[in-house]
Amino acid sequence: MLYDAYEVQRSFLAGASKLAGLGAGWLNNPANPWGYISMGPLVAASLEVFAHAAAPRGKPEFGLHSTRVGRKEVPVNEEVLLQKPFGQLKHFYREGINSGPSLLIVAPMSGHYATLLRGTVERLLPSCDVYITDWRDAKCVPLSDGKFDLDDYVDYLIEFLELIGEKTGERPHMLAVCQPAVPAYAATAVMNADKNRWRPKTLTMMGGPIDTRKAPTAVNTLATQRPFSWFENNVIATVPMIYPGAGRKVYPGFLQLAGFMTMNLGSHLVSHWEMFKHLVVGDEESASSTQKFYDEYRSVCDMTSEFYLQTVDVVFQRHLLPEGRMEHHGKRVDPAAIRDTALLAIEGERDDISGIGQTKAGLDIATKLPASKKQYLLAEDVGHYGIFNGRKWREYIAPLVEKFISAND
Repeated sequence: MLYDAYEVQRSFLAGASKLAGLGAGWLNNPANPWGYISMGPLVAASLEVFAHAAAPRGKPEFGLHSTRVGRKEVPVNEEVLLQKPFGQLKHFYREGINSGPSLLIVAPMSGHYATLLRGTVERLLPSCDVYITDWRDAKCVPLSDGKFDLDDYVDYLIEFLELIGEKTGERPHMLAVCQPAVPAYAATAVMNADKNRWRPKTLTMMGGPIDTRKAPTAVNTLATQRPFSWFENNVIATVPMIYPGAGRKVYPGFLQLAGFMTMNLGSHLVSHWEMFKHLVVGDEESASSTQKFYDEYRSVCDMTSEFYLQTVDVVFQRHLLPEGRMEHHGKRVDPAAIRDTALLAIEGERDDISGIGQTKAGLDIATKLPASKKQYLLAEDVGHYGIFNGRKWREYIAPLVEKFISAND
């Protein structure tokens, strides 16, 4: 019933958003005399803010059509190399450019689409041959396509890395942002243990929950204060009949978004207040930057219940990876098996999702990896989102990532 109630509300708000948008456009029309009265700009700005907040959103586009390599502007084309039920391997092909290390960017499966990493991809395109995991919205996957859990996630990463390796003839590099640091680490350990020809040369972990016992955040506390049964009974919903994945049990994206919004409700309210003030004075450019951020931030997707619940259990409640007890299809994942994949751990000083030390733990548990192949960065005055997006990512963090990849290529 939870999902059905949400769909009713969403349908109502979609109509209200359209009406509010029409009202704002009518008041902002220069030919409308009512737009010039004292309250005109205030009402128009209010309607526009509401219309933007209530508008339904689908999957955004990456929209990366070119990049600059050296002094040359190079066209970029998106191509899907492998399509699987719960995700696809996307390649950003740079026309006429065959240089640069191959890099698989592992996007989070945590309520948002892979386009959340648009800024990450855009910054690395000039130096790397970039691929990304483009996860699918679980409510769009028919029940006939089966399940998707943490083991399947690791399988997907191994298959993607092998495909990139076969295509390029070289071992690829891997970069995991936030939640996928754990399955990416597990895939790296499994491939090293199996002496897989296409095991990654490097693994960069950015704000990942390798060991959530270190500097626990509000997210970690929520996962440990409630029993596993609470998550099964309170946050899992059934996909309604209007979607291809009707009947599938999922953790809905709208619940994930609500959780993130309430964690920093004050800052979100301030952002919308600032957007309102910009619209009142006609500063469309400043308002547009906020609107673009929330267009992406509010575009959410569902994840399968089995993946979500297994992640809660394995990563946040029992901490199986740092304790050396995590399993992949019944076989132990041994961090000590990582012997020649260089590791880089990046943490944000102000990260309120993954606390300081949680990602760095990935370096400590790789006991057989030489110290020369381990590197750590604590990005000062950087929050969770700023690790992989924004000015500090572009100017400070990304150059270090590029240097690390180049040194171990």
